[in-house]
Amino acid sequence: MRWNWKYALITLVILMIEIVIALFVRDQFVRPFIGDLLVVVLLYYGFRTILKAKAFKVAVGVFLFAVGVEILQYFQLAELLGLENNGIAHVILGSTFDWLDILAYSLGTVLAYFVDQKYLEQES
Repeated sequence: MRWNWKYALITLVILMIEIVIALFVRDQFVRPFIGDLLVVVLLYYGFRTILKAKAFKVAVGVFLFAVGVEILQYFQLAELLGLENNGIAHVILGSTFDWLDILAYSLGTVLAYFVDQKYLEQES
């Protein structure tokens, strides 16, 4: 375990962007696609804040987690658990499976990893 302030600051900024998107954006691209892309970036930098692990392993883990949540949406886990009307469960588990979400997760993971490797990790 470690604490990296640089990654923590990036995580906080991305979290604020995600909150702004969630509260104020009602469109068919930024909210669903860019929001999903940024959520894996948020998770990546959040884990990089506290884990002393290789960047590639963090990227793979975050991607697999995101895809796992998407697969649970395919099987309608929230409904199976009776949580379809629970706001927090809806935010965490989502509600509908979409292949474009997996594309967004892929692009977000690659973006986070690339930026980390190209601009951040050598400074750590």
